[in-house]
Amino acid sequence: MDVPTSSFTLMIKVYKHIFPSVDRELGYWRQKAEKIPNKELRIQALSSIASKRFHCQGGAVYALLAGNKREEAVRFIVAYQTISDYLDNLCDRSTSMDPNDFRLLHLSMIDALSPTNSIKNYYVLREDQDDGGYLVDLVQTCQRVLQQTELYPVIRDHILRLEGLYGDLQVHKHVQVEERVSRLTSWFEAYKDKTPALSWYEFSAAAGSTLGIFCMVSYALGGKITSETVNQIYEGYFPYMQGLHILLDYYIDQEEDREEGDLNFCFYYPNKEKMQERLNYFIKQTDRYIIDLPNRDFHKLVHHGLVGLYLGDPKVACLEDGFQVAKDLLKVSGMKARFFYWNTKIYYRLSNKTG
Repeated sequence: MDVPTSSFTLMIKVYKHIFPSVDRELGYWRQKAEKIPNKELRIQALSSIASKRFHCQGGAVYALLAGNKREEAVRFIVAYQTISDYLDNLCDRSTSMDPNDFRLLHLSMIDALSPTNSIKNYYVLREDQDDGGYLVDLVQTCQRVLQQTELYPVIRDHILRLEGLYGDLQVHKHVQVEERVSRLTSWFEAYKDKTPALSWYEFSAAAGSTLGIFCMVSYALGGKITSETVNQIYEGYFPYMQGLHILLDYYIDQEEDREEGDLNFCFYYPNKEKMQERLNYFIKQTDRYIIDLPNRDFHKLVHHGLVGLYLGDPKVACLEDGFQVAKDLLKVSGMKARFFYWNTKIYYRLSNKTG
C-alpha cells in the first residue's frame, strides 16, 4: 500500500483500513480486560480502553508506513498504547502514590520494546496484583511483533531512549501533588542544555508522546529504515512534533484536569496569550524539523492532522476563548489542518447521532 500524500487519500485509508483494524484489536483487549480477576485492575483496564480509544486510532495512522506489514504495525501500536493508557490510569486514578511502584509498572513498556527481555511481576509493589495475565499478554504481543523485523537493531536504541524519557515523566508526574513540580524541574536540569528553547513543562510534554516510537517501529516493519533515517526521525519528532501532540492534548483537557486535580502542563504558562504564542511556535518548529524526513508529505499530514483533530474536539467549546484560539491556531497551521478540523467536527456530530 502506497503511503498517502494528500489529506483526502489519508482519510480514506484511515477509515477504510486503519480504524477497522484498531477496532478489532481493541475488541480483543476489551475481552481480555473483562476477565481480569482483580476488581480494581479490571476497572482501570476497561476504563482506559473506553476513554482513550482516540489515542490508539491516532497512533495507528503510522501503520500506513509499514507497507504489507500494516496489520502487524496496528497490532503493536494498539497493544503498546493500551499499556500506556492502562498504566496512566493505574498511576493517576488508582490506589498507589509510590514512585517505585510507578517505575516498576513502566518497566513493562521497556520490556515491550525489548523482544529478548524476560517478563516480570510488574505489580509486586502494589496490593492489586491479579490481572489474569493481561499486562504480560500486552507486553508479549509487542515483543512478538518486534521479533518479526530484521531492522529492530537499527531502531532499538532510539525507541528505548524515547521510552526512557516517557517512563521518567510518568514516575515524576504521578507522585504526591506537592512533589511533582520539584521532581520534574530537577529532572529537566539534566536535559535543558540540549533543549534550551523549552521550559521544563514543554520538555515534559515532549517526553509524554509515543508518536516517535510508533513511527520508527512502522518503518522498521516495512523494511524502510536505516541508521541515518532513524536519526532524522528522532530529531524530527523530538521535541517539537511530540511536544505539540501532548500540549494540544493537555490544552483540550484543561477543564477536566481542573476538576480531577490532575497535573496539566498548560496551567504553567503565565497567561493564555503566552500559551497560544508557544503553541504557534511548536507548530512552526515542527514544520521546520520534519521537512527532511522520508515521506515528508505524510509527516506533514500527521502534523497538521494533529492540530485539526485536537482543535475539532467538542471539549474546545468548553474552554474560555476556545473558539478564537482554535481559529488562530488553524490559521497558522494552514489548509490541511482546517481540512482535518472540519472532518473531525463532522465525525463527532455523526457519532453523537448514531451513538
